[in-house]
Amino acid sequence: MISFASFKPILIAAALTSVFFSASSQANQAPELPSFQQCIERLQQQARSAGVSEHTTTAILGQIKPLPKILDYDRSQPEFVQTFSGYFSQRVTNWRINKGREKLAKHRKFLEKLTRQYGVPAHYLLAFWGLETNFGGIKGKIPTIAALTTLACDQRRSAYFSEELMQALLLLERENLDPKHMVGSWAGAMGHTQFMPTAYMKYAIDGDGDGKIDLWNNEHDALASAAHFLQNLGWKAGYRWGREVLLPQGFNYQLAGKSSPQTLAFWAQQGVTQVDNKALDNSDLSAALLIPTGHTGSAFLVYGNFEVILRWNNSEYYGLAVGHLADRIRGQGALSKPLPDLPKYKVVEMQQFQVALNQLGFDVGEADGILGPATRKGVRAFQQSVGLIADGYPSTETIAAAKISVK
Repeated sequence: MISFASFKPILIAAALTSVFFSASSQANQAPELPSFQQCIERLQQQARSAGVSEHTTTAILGQIKPLPKILDYDRSQPEFVQTFSGYFSQRVTNWRINKGREKLAKHRKFLEKLTRQYGVPAHYLLAFWGLETNFGGIKGKIPTIAALTTLACDQRRSAYFSEELMQALLLLERENLDPKHMVGSWAGAMGHTQFMPTAYMKYAIDGDGDGKIDLWNNEHDALASAAHFLQNLGWKAGYRWGREVLLPQGFNYQLAGKSSPQTLAFWAQQGVTQVDNKALDNSDLSAALLIPTGHTGSAFLVYGNFEVILRWNNSEYYGLAVGHLADRIRGQGALSKPLPDLPKYKVVEMQQFQVALNQLGFDVGEADGILGPATRKGVRAFQQSVGLIADGYPSTETIAAAKISVK
């Protein structure tokens, strides 16, 4: 592991001191936070304005007690940077592939009906279901109303969770739900497909025609709701999410990145091929190139439906896992390249690396320890400037070069 001890410690310390001083000053000047009971009263007023009944407002919302562990979950930060290899290997597993195929056989006729109606193929619906809850095996057990109330009374994202709470209360009444059975994740996501209350209210539908919408216990409701949701997010029928591709020797990695899409014809001209070495279609279909593990790992061209997947969960890793899991459930093979064994960086080390790149003039945005698109773009530019393969991945060689450069 590369040490960052020589990264201009005075400048970094000064920056951190400035941030701390600013935060401390703001904290000292901020008004005293309202008590939980005062927050409940505010939320009750908001609930009445939103159309929640007086009974629910008083007998349910009025009796909620805070769940301190929810704030612990919200504040928890990973110690290590999540690599694509680690993320992918934990999510696209043989168990999920096989279970997805079992569910495909079980629900085939119903899933074919959904595809005709909403344009979303079965294997994608199953991939979302598998990643969200292990096909219903892990739906969460935290009381939804209490979790959302706790988060709504926390200042960090109060407005967002206050609105989600209002929708949860309206949902409880619309579907005549028992609050004790209304459980899910710590952040309020519910059911087989982990819908937040606003998504549940707007997109959940009755899949089996029994007159009720139950995403906790009814698999047909959950699958139909997922298809309806994806259609409304913009899913284009007849198109796939993307595909793994092969890159030629000497490829210009500056072309990579979700923000730099090109036509398939363009990628074909650059020597990019399908994994079986067949040529790409010579079309004007737009695709962006993603290289999540650097030049030693797999490369992917992603299309418009990949953006739709990101509207469900805005993580490129998640999108790639959904797409590949869907392909595997459908019967396609594994990645053409084994997942590389990547360096394991602590979040603080990645933050220090980002600080160094910013100091060197390669803008990666906030030093948050996340290996996102802005960081990868800055890394590519830095790598090119020092003669390394500009694949955007912070290899040990790249970090060592940055360390030397800031001396």
